[in-house]
Amino acid sequence: MRYYPMFVSLAGRACLVVGAGQVGLRKIETLADCHAASVLVVDKNPPEEALSALLTRPGLSFAQRDFQDSDLDGVFLAIASTSSPAVNQRISDLCRERGVLCNIVDQPEACSFIVPATVCRGDLTLAISTGGHSPALAKRIRKDLQEAFGQEYALFLDLMGRLRPLVLSLGQDTEANTGIFRNLVGSRLLEALKRGDAALARAELAAHLPTGVHAQLDPQLDMLITEILHDSA
Repeated sequence: MRYYPMFVSLAGRACLVVGAGQVGLRKIETLADCHAASVLVVDKNPPEEALSALLTRPGLSFAQRDFQDSDLDGVFLAIASTSSPAVNQRISDLCRERGVLCNIVDQPEACSFIVPATVCRGDLTLAISTGGHSPALAKRIRKDLQEAFGQEYALFLDLMGRLRPLVLSLGQDTEANTGIFRNLVGSRLLEALKRGDAALARAELAAHLPTGVHAQLDPQLDMLITEILHDSA
């Protein structure tokens, strides 16, 4: 099977996780981090300390019991990580019937989607999938990416996220704005952020922003760079 790669927004979506063991716990945390509107966790065992801590987050709820078919009512995405193949298969079959996105841990053939290995640096997310053929290789590649992509990428995106609307507000045409952002990506700005070098960061922005643009944004830029580098320290 060849999977269609995509990033899905969970805003306003209800999710279900059946099985709150070590693997299930990671899935629950990821769903919460991605701002799912609600996450119902179902497990026969009482919640352990790590899960109890997660359940304090908005939208998360827990039911200590067996899975029930009605748990899927109104659910957008379901994850099954129980120790029972029969229960996992039941959830997979029901999700297929109802058109619910479904992930069965360690059973790619029973899934409508699989969860890739990821590397996150702030708003940058790098996803790796081997189509379920070799999770070990995915982990190896993830380790390589963790070494290649440092925290400077998170800082860069933080700066771009704040800078972009300021540049766009100046009313230049699309081609001009595209050129500005491409030049910044190709500049030494990433290097400056990696080194925590505010002076170099300011110099790179001065060099790659048009004179008129830089002059208008200069006070804001200085404040943004100082704030971003201070937050990363």
